[in-house]
Parts: sequence; structure tokens; C-alpha cells
Amino acid sequence: MQLDWLSEPTAPLNESSRQAAEARQAQLTKPPGSLGELESIAIRLAAMQGAACPTLDHAHISVFAADHGVAAEGISTFPQSVTLEMVRNFARGGAAISVLAQQLNATFEIINLGTVKDDESLQGVHHQRIAPGTANFTQQPAMTAEQLTQALDAGRQSAARAVEAGNHIFIGGEMGIGNTTSASALACALTGMPADQLAGPGTGLDQSGVNRKTEVIQQALKLHQTALDDPLETLRRLGGFEIAALTGSYIACAQKGIPVLVDGFISSVAALVAVSIDKEAKEWLLFAHKSAEPGHVRVLEALEAQPLLDIGMRLGEGSGAATALPLLRLACALHNDMATFAEAGVSESDA
Repeated sequence: MQLDWLSEPTAPLNESSRQAAEARQAQLTKPPGSLGELESIAIRLAAMQGAACPTLDHAHISVFAADHGVAAEGISTFPQSVTLEMVRNFARGGAAISVLAQQLNATFEIINLGTVKDDESLQGVHHQRIAPGTANFTQQPAMTAEQLTQALDAGRQSAARAVEAGNHIFIGGEMGIGNTTSASALACALTGMPADQLAGPGTGLDQSGVNRKTEVIQQALKLHQTALDDPLETLRRLGGFEIAALTGSYIACAQKGIPVLVDGFISSVAALVAVSIDKEAKEWLLFAHKSAEPGHVRVLEALEAQPLLDIGMRLGEGSGAATALPLLRLACALHNDMATFAEAGVSESDA
């Protein structure tokens, strides 16, 4: 299994559809710009979909789960067993993202890439086990080259399923005890920012816990510092299976021409890795919200991304992106269904 696919070109945006959408916006019965970002969202989606009137009726949500060896360093308030327990909760419909997916009538899949404990009897789960979690990156690289390849390809496969099923937008979520530590370390390596600006409470650490997390990240950065010039190698050394899968899914979505709605901190770090590998992938990414996790605003700044919502969410799972999806659907409905001045018999501005 190779990674040659990562260098395949991203799908081009449709400029004529963008121009047609801009022209339509100019004719709708409202002052120009009065719907704010809802207007630019509709125009962006038009360019992505190659249609003057875009639609987001069919959404796909993939949640990738895996454990992290760095949990051995005491960087989480929860035991690693919670990762598999939450996979069960996803599959049984009891998690926030499960409820949101049902309410949104979205295609929903759970991919277990490597929890410490496993349960292949679980129904409704894609079992793509790579290993029982990553290695402890304070002592060695988190993944082997083959494990990284497998994780990235799991993301590509998920994107392919979304496209083949005729979905209009892709949302990626994650679950993995310790993954805010992994994401923070990756963000430090990719942006050059210090660990104390990116490490946060995650699942509920107090200040001493955040301090411990910062120390662990600094230790890992020091260990791997000579190998962090390449984003793929950085991902191999500091990432998690689920973060790598998100990265792969985002790149594959950009190649296949399906918009991505990026969730919070961890998902945005995966987006940062994806854009570091292929800067053109950024054109296919929409950013759902600003997480309450303190490092997220730094990552959004590095991506020059404007999030749609700021409502204090920090759950992960893809929940913030799923919450923002109705806003995108409303942007499409307003763009597609509002009357033009001519249709409504309303006089246009002379200005």
C-alpha cells in the first residue's frame, strides 16, 4: 500500500458556477450583502458543486476512533477504556453525534482504527484495526510508516464511500482518549507555536493537568525535533490513527470534489496537516465552529479560517460540524428559493 495518491490533484472549483451564483445573489430581493456570510457560503458551495444553485440534502458523517500510547503519561482524566465504550455508544445511538446524525438524516459510520480493547462483535462499526493504539510518542514515533499509510487510506476509503453514495458534504469526527495531546503536539510542530499556547483542558484537566500535558508535549517535540520538517513524518511521529484518517479523508474529498465541513480543534489540526501536505485542499474546507479548547483559535489563525459558529462547544465527535450543517442548508435554501427582483415585481435600488 503506497501513498502516491496523496499527490493526485485536487478537483478544480467551477468558476462559471461561482459567477452564476454571484449574479443570482445580486438579483435576490434584499440589499446586497445583507445576509452576510450566508451569501458567500452559497457562492462557495456553488463553485464546489458546479451548480449555480447548490444543495446539501445528503450529508455523510464518519467518526474515526483510536487510542493513543501517550495516555500512559497521565494526560487525561479518563481511562483509555472510554474510547471503546464511546464506540459502543456511537453504534447504539446514544452519543451526541449519533443523535445529530439522525436529526440531520445523515449517513453515519463509525470506524474503529485501533482501540486498546476491541469488540468486533459490535454491529454498525467498520472494524479496520491497525494496532491497539499508537505508541507513546514521548519515547518513539507514534506510528510505523505502514501504520500511517493504513490510517491515511482508511480516511480515503471513507471519503470514497461518501462520494459513491451521492452525498453532498463530508463531516469527519474523532474519538480517542489522549487525542488533544496528540493534536496539540502536531499543531506546535506545524506552526512553531509553544506548547503552553496550544495545550488545553481536553476532557476536563485542571491547571496542573494542563501543565503536565504541556510538559509531555515539550518532551515529545524535543525527542522528534530533527524530523519535523515534513508534514507526513510529523504526522507519523506525533499523530494518532484517527487524526491521520481525518487528514486522509480531507485530502481525498478535495481530490474527489466533495465539500468538507471541519469540526473543532482535533479535526482542524488534521485539516492543518492536510493543507500542509496539499495547500490546494484548503479550497474544499469549510470550518464549522470555534471550539472552547484554547488552542483552536491558534489553529484557525494558522489556516486563515473563519468559523461559522462560536457557541462554546468542545465535545469533538464531529458534533460542532453537525450542529453547523443546518446553517449551510439554510444558506442554500435562501440562495435557491428567494425570489429575484424581477420575479417578485420589486423595484431594484438605483444605487
